[in-house]
Amino acid sequence: MSATPLVSLVNSTNSTNSTTANSELVSPLLGASVAELTAWVQEQGQPGYRGKQLHNWIYDKGVRNLADVSVFPKSWREKVIDIPIGRSSLHYRSVAADDTVKYLLKLADGEIIETVGIPSDKRLTVCVSTQVGCPMACDFCATGKGGFKRNLSRAEIVDQVLTVQEDFQQRVSNVVFMGMGEPLLNTENVILALKSLNQDVGIGARSLTVSTVGIRDRIRQLAEHHFQITLAVSLHAPNQTLREQIIPSAKPYPIEDLLAECREYVEITGRRVTFEYILLAGVNDLPEHALELSKRLRGFQSHVNLIPYNPIEEVDYKRPNRDRIQAFVNVLQQQNIAVSVRYSRGLEADAACGQLRRNKR
Repeated sequence: MSATPLVSLVNSTNSTNSTTANSELVSPLLGASVAELTAWVQEQGQPGYRGKQLHNWIYDKGVRNLADVSVFPKSWREKVIDIPIGRSSLHYRSVAADDTVKYLLKLADGEIIETVGIPSDKRLTVCVSTQVGCPMACDFCATGKGGFKRNLSRAEIVDQVLTVQEDFQQRVSNVVFMGMGEPLLNTENVILALKSLNQDVGIGARSLTVSTVGIRDRIRQLAEHHFQITLAVSLHAPNQTLREQIIPSAKPYPIEDLLAECREYVEITGRRVTFEYILLAGVNDLPEHALELSKRLRGFQSHVNLIPYNPIEEVDYKRPNRDRIQAFVNVLQQQNIAVSVRYSRGLEADAACGQLRRNKR
């Protein structure tokens, strides 16, 4: 996919009713490659080598406006002072007991998104949002309860990673597209952001994960780029009836079709698919659910990631106890299905999976 020339990125704000609208606001430079930045500075009458300088100042130095790029002539900086780099401002920050940090970031149009920094002994993971809000309306998820506003631009996605990196004073090693929004309803900007995070920020492709509920034909579209990223599909149920109960937006996309497209992804990329499965006590966590799931995935190059439910105020789902979780694991293992359990970080700060929202809760 070719990138839009920087000089023409002057688009209007998104319609709040469209889930596919482009969200570039006013020609942000963040997310652009060395080649794009070089072409842009040359169009501004500057020598080509300044493109590499600008790239260094944006991605390595974290500059927030062109006026601060001191290697550029002052006279030229004054001419381009209104061209935004595309950085957000910090609206709110909270730290959980496990050192996970939740950020509410204010965008250029005043909208608020949530980003999470998750540190460990050997790495720093960032959970990024791809939309302001989310249109998928998963019943267990706080984000969907707040409705949908618009898609994020590639600049707004990449900015989240740089923000966390700067705050922790540590290189980000992993990025998961599991924050607010459905990434594959913003496929173009997500693909551009993946390229930038890999090539400009320097994060390995296999350390990038895109999570999706599943949008018809979009998994195939992602596969055709042959990224060596991890695809995580939010399945959450072993059959269509139960899946529609948990994810109402799944109704037009039968689970059989979704899994068929996932198999195509494996064939095209050679990468296994991770299936995310939120465990809801008494809803989808019974041994018979595990057995049905294993039959669905038998012979599939995949991995099941079980996530015990993280509570939100709007619904009364419960997290299953450890015995029930282990029983589910045992059934999958007996059926030779690769499985692990992920207890989400940041629970006390409402920064865990399914808890993200555009306020300070």
